[in-house]
Amino acid sequence: MDLISEYWIYFPAFVAVITILVFVHEYGHYKIARLCGVKVDVFSIGFGKELFGWYDKNGCRWRISAIPFGGYVKFFGDAGVASNAETGLDALSEEDKSVSFHHKKLWQRAAVVAAGPAANYLFAIVALTILFLTLGQAHTPPIATKVIDDSAAMSAGIEPGDRILSVNGDEIDSFEQLRQKVVVGLNEPLNMKIDRGGEIVFLDITPKIVEHVDADGNVQKIGQLGIRSEKREFRQHGLFSAMSSAVDQTWFVTTATLKGAGQMITGARDTKELSGPIGILKMSGDAAKRGSSLSDNLLSLFNFMIFVSISLGLINLFPIPMLDGGHLLFYVIEAIKGKPLGEKYMEFGFRIGLTLVLMLMIFATWNDLNKYLFKDSLDFLTGLFS
Repeated sequence: MDLISEYWIYFPAFVAVITILVFVHEYGHYKIARLCGVKVDVFSIGFGKELFGWYDKNGCRWRISAIPFGGYVKFFGDAGVASNAETGLDALSEEDKSVSFHHKKLWQRAAVVAAGPAANYLFAIVALTILFLTLGQAHTPPIATKVIDDSAAMSAGIEPGDRILSVNGDEIDSFEQLRQKVVVGLNEPLNMKIDRGGEIVFLDITPKIVEHVDADGNVQKIGQLGIRSEKREFRQHGLFSAMSSAVDQTWFVTTATLKGAGQMITGARDTKELSGPIGILKMSGDAAKRGSSLSDNLLSLFNFMIFVSISLGLINLFPIPMLDGGHLLFYVIEAIKGKPLGEKYMEFGFRIGLTLVLMLMIFATWNDLNKYLFKDSLDFLTGLFS
């Protein structure tokens, strides 16, 4: 297979994922802003030169721009896409002040800002609910059908046929739940409640840390018990159980991401696992061609999109100026002080935020280059740009 035919799917898949999720995120801002009476000047998918666009009945310019790496909503009274206030806002007429974002009540501004990440989370929950309702949810009973030799499980005394009931007091309903706790926790000690042929047994077990290479070629440190469960089922859901499972899965991805970030900070997890735009580009393409049929490929890409949507919502809540979480932090300070931060402090905060975001992007991109360019993968990027 030549390089062009092998890699043609990467850019379309990447653009599809980014465009849909950016639209969801920005539409969250837009919708709540309109409900709060804010005039929206621009709704842009992408940055840079406008490729095409149109005005709606409210005077908002909807535009598709040349650089598909994000997007923004510009409110009336904003000086730029970062929602910093224009100078001279106090000179506006009362009519203009009534539709200016920066003249809205504090709770309204906070609601508008929080709506973007909330929309990403809502998208993920709705999408997972639809999947669980239509296809069911993969489910494996938490029973150790096989215990690997010289594993943490064997050392702790787990035997074939043992059913794991709980871990550290949390009930376990499936092998997937057990695996999530072990993989993310690395070598954290676990207290397990086990049903052994009707007898309740308690065991303490410390997983071993191993390096796992996933389907995309990424190397990750994970915790491993050393047990297998070979029975796999699809659990059918009603509406409410599907929604509950969707919320649980979304919560797991959120907490696992935060835990992984904490482990990177403390050094327990390698920062090389962090991915940037090139990594998302490759994973989008891999997800879009992973199945044996078009429907399988689309389902794989859809699942990947759900994961990225949760990640996008979470990252935007980080209290870093330039991100939605940074704006919310300023609003918390405003609520405490009773007045907004001074313009100099806010400008200083935005400069720090921009620096942090750029440094993180550069670092993540460097990781991607090491994974996909410098380490036996020159053909990947060569194929992308051929």
